[in-house]
Amino acid sequence: MSIKPAEYDTLSQYAGLDIYYPPESAALGCLVIAASGNGLAHLDFADEEQVQMLSLRPNEHTDTCKAQLGEYFQGNRKDFDLNLDAAGTDFQRQVWQALTTIPYGETRSYAEIAEGLGRKGAQRAIGMANGRNPIAIVVPCHRVIGSDGRLTGYAGGIGRKQWLLAFEAGEVPLGLC
Repeated sequence: MSIKPAEYDTLSQYAGLDIYYPPESAALGCLVIAASGNGLAHLDFADEEQVQMLSLRPNEHTDTCKAQLGEYFQGNRKDFDLNLDAAGTDFQRQVWQALTTIPYGETRSYAEIAEGLGRKGAQRAIGMANGRNPIAIVVPCHRVIGSDGRLTGYAGGIGRKQWLLAFEAGEVPLGLC
């Protein structure tokens, strides 16, 4: 899910734009938070050189997201309570909504998500929608794994997915996150 250069122009459309730096988390880099006037629209991984291209304009939604991310990375938040305003098809939004029901520290397979949505056999479509999730961590696409238990693709990179799952499993000491 790392931001590509062409996406910077798209990010400038949002009313709110800010950066969050997870404490001591070189494994994650920083997070770009973009919000419309209605809610969080984009949360993505970036590196320091990428964020220097952005003109920051925090708003109430980016401020609330930053506060809740801080609580999450301190181990004090397992669920996010944010207004979401992600652009996507009806099917994508349905999948993203299903992702928000995966409990902290747990995983689900693409097949389980498909079955839960009444679309048995639609694992590939679920995977495609999962890969287009514009709101990392808050809409926890990192909690979706292959049916055989293997870590499969993650737009933010498998290393970040592995780190997030280890963090939620309590395998990353809070002082290192």
